[in-house]
Amino acid sequence: MLADQPLIVELAEWLGTAPGQYVQAWEQKQIDGMVANVFGYHAIQIGLPHWDLLQANRIPFKGRTGILFDQAGGQGAVVVADPENLPFDTQSIDLLVLPHVLECSNAPHQILREAERVLMPEGRVVISGFNPWSLWGARERIPGLDPLIPVPAPMQVSLARLKDWFKLLSFDLDRGRFGCYAPPCLNKTWLDRWAFMESAGDRWWPVCGAVYVVSAVKRVAGMRLVGPAWKTARQRVRRQAVVTGRQSGLKT
Repeated sequence: MLADQPLIVELAEWLGTAPGQYVQAWEQKQIDGMVANVFGYHAIQIGLPHWDLLQANRIPFKGRTGILFDQAGGQGAVVVADPENLPFDTQSIDLLVLPHVLECSNAPHQILREAERVLMPEGRVVISGFNPWSLWGARERIPGLDPLIPVPAPMQVSLARLKDWFKLLSFDLDRGRFGCYAPPCLNKTWLDRWAFMESAGDRWWPVCGAVYVVSAVKRVAGMRLVGPAWKTARQRVRRQAVVTGRQSGLKT
């Protein structure tokens, strides 16, 4: 990897390694479940455009953004955009997916502000990131050991920090999950041997997974969902019919 490459590009290359594929497979499964039943008109994935995280969603228009022209990898059209300044209208997107984008930026809070700006009221954002308090995160803090992941420990965004940002921007955390509990290994064989740790980790130390995926909904103060007008009209007609029947009975 070149030293002057953007961090998100280094991460894209790392996803091709054994631990990267391990993380990618787990996140794909979790995000597929979170976006499958999200409806609307526009869904956008910010970053890592070669990795399709909207495949399980049924929104008619789906797009991806990257920071380089050659990042698509033959996977269709990609908008070249800065995640900190998204080229979308305010309140125009129903679903946003941000895979490891916050921790690959020097201004993660600004990216989240942009997500809040472009999302429709009740729109959904899905975010993945590395957990700095996992075994993988601890390895990054031990002097003398080569880092397992390309994202430096100081740039990793903890879930607690992300929750604070959600509160400031009126996002409601909808669901979330930690995963990838295997010890930090560079070899696929050893990662496979530690596969039993997934179920054990979910049960005994759920907050120590190497990565997390969370889903949050944008709330707008004072907004009230109104049911279909025909239901109210039908109720009124029924009430009038009852009153009229009683009046005719009194006259006879």
